[in-house]
Amino acid sequence: MKTIDYKFIFTDGREKEFNFIWDREKFEMSGAKPADQPPAWTELDFCKCPNCPLHSATTKNCPLAVSLVNLVSYFDGLKSFEKVYLEVTLEGKKISQDTTVQKAVGAMMGLVSAVSGCPHLGFFKPMAYFHLPLADRENTIYRASSMYLLAQYFLAKDGRKHEIDLNGLNAIYKNLSIVNSSVADRLREASETDSAINAIITLDIFTKTVPLHISSSLSSLRDLFESYFNYDISK
Repeated sequence: MKTIDYKFIFTDGREKEFNFIWDREKFEMSGAKPADQPPAWTELDFCKCPNCPLHSATTKNCPLAVSLVNLVSYFDGLKSFEKVYLEVTLEGKKISQDTTVQKAVGAMMGLVSAVSGCPHLGFFKPMAYFHLPLADRENTIYRASSMYLLAQYFLAKDGRKHEIDLNGLNAIYKNLSIVNSSVADRLREASETDSAINAIITLDIFTKTVPLHISSSLSSLRDLFESYFNYDISK
């Protein structure tokens, strides 16, 4: 098993932990879904994403919305810019930072969303498995591009159509942005305060900028790979 633990420490001394467990064999994560019946705002046809391929006849609840229930229920009532100390433990390694509720929630939201079962977010499951909370744009672009190109390698090995121009990655991010906008509409109905809403909006702003900077950001990293250009694979 592989564990990821999120610990929120607030300025008044309150603490809250969220624990997630990865099954290494099935590559599935537990700990994100609510134990009780999901609320009405998670129903698939409620603020449904215009690009959603699912149908309410076979899927009653939006899988992404369901994965956010525990998060929304706890953080509703907290202001988005309230200060919090976030400590994330990944198999004994700790990543911590003084930040805001919206940024801390956004980091955890990105993790649970990728494994929620949403067809548009499943592409990010590898990044969730190798989770890196609070990563900056340059780091995210590098990780997302590496993930996408590794997927193309697996497709090629399997004799399937593949590409190396990252056009597909741009399309994935565009679909993600549409999902984020619709999820924000859901959360406006589900929340009394703005912490979860601003978290998804912050993620969406980040999502919109990634496709715009993929080409330039990766080009700026070219010199890091100089050794590969001088390496003769035939020897």
